[in-house]
Amino acid sequence: MIEENNPIYERNTLEFVTVALEFCTFVENASQSSLLEFVDKAVKILPLLYLKATLLPNVEENEDIEPEQTVTEEMYESVRFQIANLLGSKDSFLETFHADMQYSDTPIISFISENIADVYQDIGNFISLFRQGNEDVMLESIVICHNNFHQFWGQQLLNALKALHAIRYNDEELSNINDEIKE
Repeated sequence: MIEENNPIYERNTLEFVTVALEFCTFVENASQSSLLEFVDKAVKILPLLYLKATLLPNVEENEDIEPEQTVTEEMYESVRFQIANLLGSKDSFLETFHADMQYSDTPIISFISENIADVYQDIGNFISLFRQGNEDVMLESIVICHNNFHQFWGQQLLNALKALHAIRYNDEELSNINDEIKE
């Protein structure tokens, strides 16, 4: 029986799960997209994922549960490589929120593919844990995802989104393709 006030079954949690699953599927299959398709969908799904993460319920941590992380280095690298390959020279951008930036006289280069793969790692682990159906593990997955969003992947998502926005709306090559599609 479903508890009425169980955070697992709250609308915001279920909507986050839905968007998170769509995000994982999207990035795992990035190589099947064209550059324009990938960038266009990314600038739509990333803000939605960010919004839904901000609405996750606060859940109390259960220190007795240490869920297994399931996104392997190979899975991370597969996503990173697919996106890097698809974006090519458009993958890199100047990072302004890097912790070392305040001490640097030179720009710090970051990569959209790494930022998205970082987000994928946490979201993929969340989805994998949530799918187990064990309510204690599901609750802990919300805690971990919520904490990691605040401390790490929320900023990674925004960094990637900023760079993808520039590609989507300021890149002459993509703008020309977009204009052709509209005609």
